[in-house]
Amino acid sequence: MLNILPIEEDVYTDFIGTWKECLKVIKDNVSDLTYNTWFLPIKPVSLTGTILTVQLPSQFFWEWIEEHFNTLINRTIKEVLGEDGKLNFVITEEKEEIDSRQSSQNTQSQRIAMPQKPEFSSNLNPRYTFENFIKGEGNQLASAAAKAISENPGTNSFNPFFIYGGVGLGKTHLIQAIGNKILLEFPFKKVIYLSADEFTVEFVDAIQSNKRNEFSNFYKNMDALIIDDIQFLVGKEKTQDLFFHIFNNLHQSNKQIILSSDRPPKDLKGLDDRLISRFQWGLSADIQPPDLETRIAILRRKSVDYGISISLEVIEYIAKSITNNIRELEGCLIKLLANVSLNSRPIDIAFVKRTVQEIATDRKVNITIEHITKTVCGYLKVDENKIRDKTRKKEIVLARQVAMYLSKKLTQNSLKSIGLHFGGRDHSTVIHAVSSIEEAIATDKRMQDLCEMLQSQIEVNSL
Repeated sequence: MLNILPIEEDVYTDFIGTWKECLKVIKDNVSDLTYNTWFLPIKPVSLTGTILTVQLPSQFFWEWIEEHFNTLINRTIKEVLGEDGKLNFVITEEKEEIDSRQSSQNTQSQRIAMPQKPEFSSNLNPRYTFENFIKGEGNQLASAAAKAISENPGTNSFNPFFIYGGVGLGKTHLIQAIGNKILLEFPFKKVIYLSADEFTVEFVDAIQSNKRNEFSNFYKNMDALIIDDIQFLVGKEKTQDLFFHIFNNLHQSNKQIILSSDRPPKDLKGLDDRLISRFQWGLSADIQPPDLETRIAILRRKSVDYGISISLEVIEYIAKSITNNIRELEGCLIKLLANVSLNSRPIDIAFVKRTVQEIATDRKVNITIEHITKTVCGYLKVDENKIRDKTRKKEIVLARQVAMYLSKKLTQNSLKSIGLHFGGRDHSTVIHAVSSIEEAIATDKRMQDLCEMLQSQIEVNSL
């Protein structure tokens, strides 16, 4: 719940009245179902000058609004508040099944899970907790070890903790749950989460700005370092060398190291043998695809989170049809929600069967952003490293936007994740890139042919 401090009545009425004016405009431009689903739950918070702040119920809500109604909202806010009008979002994650200590820490940021020292961000997603992680036979060891580590970080025998498994099985959720729990139990510990790609990008930036020592010292001062998709350090020799020294420093200081990968340490070909040896010092735990009962439990939990009422028949059909990827299960629910809210479609079994088929054919789980980038850059004859730079050269911008567009279309990565793969850009840059290519495809046959050809090549090579 949002707590509003006592303020002047006319100011209180001002921001509520302003948002009501915005809702009037929005309601005239969307269906009743869309209005009730996506806009009525938004609550006004404050109005400062021409900046209106509103509260959204979840990060999922925020991503959906940003992606599908960004233009409508911007146009509306300027119509109501003038050309200088702006809308700020705050996100309050309502957590269920969490004890009173954690519920008091509800965040208003989609980036920082809990407050730490000033000017320091953990990058943890507050949605990823042990409470909403569905345990099953395939993740029993990993989840049990993760909980033990979170209660006694750094001084246990599970250091480093190395989780591995296929795409979309919950590795990211589990390693971030460890970080969130550590911060809950030990609020003054310094915990940071980032992907191996993001680590590499930051390292390159540090070299270019002559801040290598500051970069290294920053990570050596962490109490818990969480690195996702460590396999992306393969082939990056300088980054591996730096990470080796950071790893040694943290381990010798009894600081917790948590890593995830798509394969066990011994299979990380192209990674320094010294690192592979150290990754095997602690505990390696794999995550297997969820069994039927676990998939049903996941779907039930997600449907509650998204506010969708789905029959047991539909849930069982989806659970039996999508067997190897939790992200695909969630993607199917999101697609159902989208069609229900935008097209007023009932969730019957026939509609669900078509949706499952679309997920299975359009979202290939073995297509990665790295493969897409390599294919696009190879065809357009652009250096892969340049695509992550800040250059505005026409040919590089084109390659970057096409790669972002295809990453959005062919993978289940979030906008934030896609942006990080392209030089640490934010979600709005990805939205702009996708919109630019979609507009070009609609008006330029050459762009349409290019994207179709690249998509076909990517899919064929990913089989």
